[in-house]
Amino acid sequence: MIRTPLCDLLGIEYPVFQGGMAWIADGKLAAAVSEGGGLGIIAAGNAPGDAVREQIQVAKSLTSRPFGVNIMLMSPFVEEVAQVVAEEKVAVVTTGAGNPTKYMALWKEAVVASVAMAKLMTRLGASALIAEGGESGGHVGELTTMVLVPQICDATTLPVIAAGGIADGRGVAAAFMLGACGVQMGTRVLS
Repeated sequence: MIRTPLCDLLGIEYPVFQGGMAWIADGKLAAAVSEGGGLGIIAAGNAPGDAVREQIQVAKSLTSRPFGVNIMLMSPFVEEVAQVVAEEKVAVVTTGAGNPTKYMALWKEAVVASVAMAKLMTRLGASALIAEGGESGGHVGELTTMVLVPQICDATTLPVIAAGGIADGRGVAAAFMLGACGVQMGTRVLS
């Protein structure tokens, strides 16, 4: 596996993120992926802050390596989860289903499904962007991953992580060829 600047930015061995799959990606899975050299992600989904804090504590007990939390911005618990993630000093925060502008002062990673959102997150100080195509559960945007990734890479100077439908080495190679410096995989991590 190649090493990219994303690895140095996040302190990981491989430029591979585990997707934040609601009700599946818990502290144990995130810790296992992080221990394997990637970046494990806990999915907050619609869980309240205390439940997310519990999963963060599980991950911290199982790994000293960096991991992240994915926050669904349409969750009724988004305010408390955003605060919990900041209090727990989680290394990486990713978001979905909304605009994270309000929370950027607390954390700096963002999932984007359009060039306009990529430009906004760049201006707001994001550290990196996840370009997530519609293959990622189909709930993010209308563009496919392989169409979206080069557009986002052209629109920002930030590191870009490709997500959505990447399930094997060919998809990883394609993402790198399109300008991404890392990939995020969800379902593939479970098999």
